[in-house]
Amino acid sequence: MLATPDKILEIKDLHVKFETGRSTAYALNGVNLSINRGEALGLVGESGAGKTTTALSVLNLVPQPAGKITKGEIYFEGKSVLDMKTKELMDMRGDKVAMIFQNPLTSLNPVFTVGEQIAMVLRKHKKLKRKVALQEASKLLEVVGIPGSRIHDFPHQFSGGMRQRVGIAAALACDPSLLIADEPTTALDVTIQAQILELMKELLRKYDSSLLMITHNLGIIAEICQRVAVMYAGSIVEYGTVREVFFNPRHRYTVGLFGSIPKLTGPRERLANIPGQVVNPENLPTGCAFHPRCEWCVDACKIQSPEMIQVSENHFVACHNMAGGNQND
Repeated sequence: MLATPDKILEIKDLHVKFETGRSTAYALNGVNLSINRGEALGLVGESGAGKTTTALSVLNLVPQPAGKITKGEIYFEGKSVLDMKTKELMDMRGDKVAMIFQNPLTSLNPVFTVGEQIAMVLRKHKKLKRKVALQEASKLLEVVGIPGSRIHDFPHQFSGGMRQRVGIAAALACDPSLLIADEPTTALDVTIQAQILELMKELLRKYDSSLLMITHNLGIIAEICQRVAVMYAGSIVEYGTVREVFFNPRHRYTVGLFGSIPKLTGPRERLANIPGQVVNPENLPTGCAFHPRCEWCVDACKIQSPEMIQVSENHFVACHNMAGGNQND
């Protein structure tokens, strides 16, 4: 099966499991995603939904030996990631595909200066001499709003927001075609979050990169993405443009996510909650994984996993009872 030429990334029927001596956790269960060139796609869901595992799979970095991709295909720029040799993967990571991690403190090495860490990326992929690489690292710090003279400082000398800017500078060092951001603002206060998001939007326009934004914050998705995929228990349950999914959610889980967001205007109301608990990936229910928590559940939900149905040109939902959802919306 070949990838579509205009798509920079395609994930098809991806399954990932983690095995320990006593149990097996089914982290991803048939994930299908695609990102067009120059597009920002948001991947949203609760903790444990499989968002980070999806990102690591794109880089073929699922932790081994416990983790294993058991089925599916991943294509980057038309090439199968899962068929790439070690050298091809090493060349791709950090060069064509770069990742911004959730915790900027743990993603930076405390014993190297930030300049050296950015320069390492440039020396590896651009084959620059150390002096030239450090000069380029200084320029990259300037791009993300940090004085270039701070290339000789260590990570602990920066605030959380500044460390995240360093991480963004390192990720953008080689002008990647695809940028993966895994909860890049979670550890930051709201003011710094806004600054980082504005910076990312500006840099995406400047470098014309595609983006996979992983978050549980729907506000971030609305701010920076064109399309959004909602993930639950290792599967995509709703997928479409931000406008369609936000203004006409068709899956009960998506409706529940929006119902849990506080409103800034109007009368004070108790926040809606999704009943029950997130399913255990070691003991997934039969049929639709969400059916034990779903108010729209019908008999088919308990027996058969729903197929992804197209409800409009750019809106897809995996649900047996969308009509019941609209009536109760």
